[in-house]
Amino acid sequence: MSNVDLLMQNARLRDEIEPYMDESVYLVDLDRMTVDSENEFLHSLLAWERAPVLPIANWFEPELVLAPHHEFEDEPLSIRLHQVIGRLYEKNILLEYTSHLSDRQLYCMIARDILPAQEKKVQLNDTFLRWQCIDIVEDEESWLRFYATDVERDAWHQETGLRLPPQQLPPFARRLPQDL
Repeated sequence: MSNVDLLMQNARLRDEIEPYMDESVYLVDLDRMTVDSENEFLHSLLAWERAPVLPIANWFEPELVLAPHHEFEDEPLSIRLHQVIGRLYEKNILLEYTSHLSDRQLYCMIARDILPAQEKKVQLNDTFLRWQCIDIVEDEESWLRFYATDVERDAWHQETGLRLPPQQLPPFARRLPQDL
């Protein structure tokens, strides 16, 4: 794209973003960006502002509905779980911190917490919704035990003065799709 085209695109994007402008946009130093980078930034802002808020299940056509977990034996449930994880990834939804959960627990979490969650459906190829499958505040011990780095564990210990749980490998290590 030529410089003139980039500047024309920039002017159009600035006009389109104007109704959504607030002080948060001014926290980004647009003067330090190239015109191309600024255009990408403005495009992502517009995508965010215009994105509908929908239950994640409704991001799929047809709506993604999971059969109750008790209808499955372990092996078929595991196969279905990995199919669902793949479908979520197709919509740029990444699951993080899942290895402390059994397949059945993760399947239930997806059905109970993730699919009904109201989220902005931002349709940009390089934008991911990251769903942490552990509440670091509510389940601090599991996070410290299975996921926290040595630096994070040290910081927690220094801050709280409490004894750290021993580090362990998570009991249900699984390979999940990740962004590149």
